[in-house]
Amino acid sequence: MTSLTKDGTTPTVDVAAVPSFREATRLWAKIGLLSFGGPAGQIALMHKELVEERRWIGEERFLHALNYCMLLPGPEAQQLAVYVGWLLHRTAGGLVAGILFVLPGALVMLGLSSFYMLYNDAPVVAALFFGVKAAVLAVVVEAVIRIGKRALKNRAMVAIAVAAFLAIYVAKVPFPLIVLAAGVIGWAGNRFAPGLFSGSAHGKGKTADSRGVVDLMFERGELGHTMPKRGHAIRTVAIWLPVWLGPVALIALLAGPGSVWAQIGGFFSLMAVVTFGGAYAVLAYVAQAAVTSFGWLSPGQMVDGLGLAETTPGPLILVLQFVGFAAAYRYAGMASPLLAGSLGAALTLWTTFVPCFFWIFLGAPYIEQLRQNKALAAALGAITAAVVGVIMNLALWFALHVVFGKVASVGWGVEVPVLSSLDWRAALLSAAAMVAMFRLKLGMLPTLAASALAGLALLAL
Repeated sequence: MTSLTKDGTTPTVDVAAVPSFREATRLWAKIGLLSFGGPAGQIALMHKELVEERRWIGEERFLHALNYCMLLPGPEAQQLAVYVGWLLHRTAGGLVAGILFVLPGALVMLGLSSFYMLYNDAPVVAALFFGVKAAVLAVVVEAVIRIGKRALKNRAMVAIAVAAFLAIYVAKVPFPLIVLAAGVIGWAGNRFAPGLFSGSAHGKGKTADSRGVVDLMFERGELGHTMPKRGHAIRTVAIWLPVWLGPVALIALLAGPGSVWAQIGGFFSLMAVVTFGGAYAVLAYVAQAAVTSFGWLSPGQMVDGLGLAETTPGPLILVLQFVGFAAAYRYAGMASPLLAGSLGAALTLWTTFVPCFFWIFLGAPYIEQLRQNKALAAALGAITAAVVGVIMNLALWFALHVVFGKVASVGWGVEVPVLSSLDWRAALLSAAAMVAMFRLKLGMLPTLAASALAGLALLAL
């Protein structure tokens, strides 16, 4: 609601009172239950609830927090929830927001992973997942197009995306190096051609100049916890590094350095440091390591896991929970496979999401002091462009393993399809899923469901 000041010229905006901790908890639980659609859908949901409807945070501060989260490894939407929760209610608010954002999806994913491992050999289940794989390919292609439209605004950004694709697909350059190089290019480019390296925009709200509860709290001096204090970084590292890595080291000590538990803890702790650009960007690297290096699961199972993650609320990076479950289930040893898988899933969740709290609580006070920093936005724009190229690599990887039964390696380890192994049913379902999403504007979940039923019908024939 808009009103006028005494002179009748300066508009102000009425903003709701500071929400109670209980009220915020209810909202974070609602967001956790409804956060389908990957990071874009989750960020849009938070923008609607936090900026447009409740006005708990203003547009400018919301986007600033999101830009920081995009530069971090890990799921940006969950980290954004932690950031806003921290702004409103300090560390406790950040913990509640981040946990409730993940918990519903993690519980659903645990049930789906157990069902998959027990019954995926059944003909009906195999047929359903045959259709899901085809739809997942369409979902990844849609992600390339969606992010590409936002990020590739000029030839410089297109060149960065193409270079990133060639670097990871042909030259096998590690993903973290690609992100680092893109960030440096964006930062340096801002000095010489700032118009080419603008940060990506999120949200389409019409309240760009609006203030929220957090902004008014700042004006009243109620955000003292957002100011970096002497020793803040040392205290945060001293608390959160043992919380994160202590259980990993203990499990490796008890189970042995060569155990699947040590492998899961070490690998996903590394992923927590290098998973820039969201789940789609890092899945190609995770798939390569989990399938080829560790032998935890097959390429088809990796695609199935992404299909499961697409159907659950919460961050898409929950697909890593499926990978950890599958690894421990397969190499359970003397333990019950389901119990081992559940413990593997829990260890994966711990090493994936505990670092997210660490990054926010460590860096957010400093980032609050860097609002309007153009160099940061330029680095973000270049990184987002590079992420488009990396997701293109993921889409190609999925296409090779979904539509073709066999692939062959040529020079430099580049994979090419064996044309005679083309599965016409998978190709038909993938094409139909793309038509449904791109032309008919059918949502992701209806497309996944329809493709699963179509896969059942095709294999029945």
